[in-house]
Amino acid sequence: MSAIDTLIRGRERDLGGFSVQRVLPAGPRQMVGPFIFFDAMGPATFAPGTGVDVRPHPHIGLATVTWLFEGELLHRDSLGFAQLIRPGEVNWMTAGSGIAHSERTPPQNRQRPSRLHGIQSWVALPKRAEETAPEFHHYGAGEIPALDRDGVRLRVIAGTLLGLTSPVRTFSAMGYGALELTAGARCVLPAEHAERAVYLVDGELAIDGEAVPAGACATLLPGRAVELQALAACRCMVLGGEPADGPRHIWWNFVASSEARIERARQDWKLGRFAPVPGESEFIPLPDY
Repeated sequence: MSAIDTLIRGRERDLGGFSVQRVLPAGPRQMVGPFIFFDAMGPATFAPGTGVDVRPHPHIGLATVTWLFEGELLHRDSLGFAQLIRPGEVNWMTAGSGIAHSERTPPQNRQRPSRLHGIQSWVALPKRAEETAPEFHHYGAGEIPALDRDGVRLRVIAGTLLGLTSPVRTFSAMGYGALELTAGARCVLPAEHAERAVYLVDGELAIDGEAVPAGACATLLPGRAVELQALAACRCMVLGGEPADGPRHIWWNFVASSEARIERARQDWKLGRFAPVPGESEFIPLPDY
């Protein structure tokens, strides 16, 4: 019996001159645990003078987490934080009641050809935390717990996986990690979270003997351990956790447990009620509803 419940393939989305593969939300599956949004960025190469320019935009009801394999991004937000993120580091931004931020290729990287490859994901906040005050936290690569043995390298970005717990402050039970396997290496994922998925970044991977195509996300059946085997060297993301405490609405950059809250956020951005991002003069206008 297959361990895979659903196989989700990324759909290409244009973020304004920069394409991503959007995995969540998807038709067959809106969420995996608290994860409601999952974009694979790159790998992309930028010519000198160019780069990523995601202008200031708003969020409510979620936390964003950025994980890079290659390249750098400069985060700025309406709390006044300006933080460079590099591979192996974690930017965790809790939007809560409302925050605006931008993400750009740093100026120094535009002086030469640059590359970017990483994952951008959103975690839906539980109802009790949807209106929490916005926060931003940065964690250096040395703060992220790691396991490295028998051809298996795991870094736990948030929550708990394989007995390791990340210092990143979360609002619900989850497990989120970056996993690298050398050719032939095996790793058993226990049934420690109610909902789980594995996204294959690159390489060749089998889950309980069933091959998964690169760029696809396999959601797993609950309540059973599964074995990951690298048919060739590979990289993947493991994500999951407790299911959300009720349905979630998602529109543009907003996540909420009620449509009325989405509408209020729309009006707040349209009327300029979100705090501005220091150092930025641009913004992304509210799209058509």
